[in-house]
Amino acid sequence: MPQPTPRPPAHPDLARSFDAVAAQYAAARPGYPPALFDTLEDLTGRPLSGSRVLDVGAGTGIATRLLAARGARVTAVEPGAAMAAELRSACPGTPLVRALGDALPFADGAGFDLVTYAQSWHWTDPARSVPEAMRVLRPGGALAVWWNVPDPRVGWVREQEARLARVLPGYHAHGVAPGAPDLIRGLDPGLAPVLRELSWTRRVPLETHLRMLGSRSYFAAIGPEAARPVLAAERAALLGVFPDGTVEERYALDVTVTLRPAERSLP
Repeated sequence: MPQPTPRPPAHPDLARSFDAVAAQYAAARPGYPPALFDTLEDLTGRPLSGSRVLDVGAGTGIATRLLAARGARVTAVEPGAAMAAELRSACPGTPLVRALGDALPFADGAGFDLVTYAQSWHWTDPARSVPEAMRVLRPGGALAVWWNVPDPRVGWVREQEARLARVLPGYHAHGVAPGAPDLIRGLDPGLAPVLRELSWTRRVPLETHLRMLGSRSYFAAIGPEAARPVLAAERAALLGVFPDGTVEERYALDVTVTLRPAERSLP
């Protein structure tokens, strides 16, 4: 019997919660290593320099800024007002459109070389966002979706996620990334998504790590008063692992790239 196609979690209320923590998100969320952008160039078959890139769900501009640093000509798409304000501050010269990935306000065949979702594709309806991406890409262009996921192979990471799952009512696991290719193939068997799994590490002060946690949607949704004791408990637990106050965050970085067929449009 064929297995059902996995779908991203539908959390519209959580998705809207990021505006409450926009500055915190900009300050504490991790970026992405150079290997990610090397991988994008490898899988798309073209350099980022000079490419027309549509960065959807751009948030505070973390990926937008890094794509531009590689020479891409980036247009950012972000629906949240506070997140967009942070992006404008970080990337003042980048065109910014307030819109959703499920309904991109661009003409058919707008000619983008690359449509990207950095840490944001799971907030879309793939049945709408994938055809929208294919619609605005040039033939042979690519859709790229990726996530930094706390590496579950690391013991303290598994323990932390288990603690958060027990105490946060809106907690959701980071399960979409490896399922992205199946989601996309389930929409159109003629598409051929390719998954690459990378890993990288950053070392940050404990307070930065806690601010990063607090910028997650399910923390933002419960508000600062309810979040405070949970984060205090995490501070105590992590000091037992990192007594010098520097946290080594290890990320599994999953990226899926799907080329738009050159001779055929998505049905």
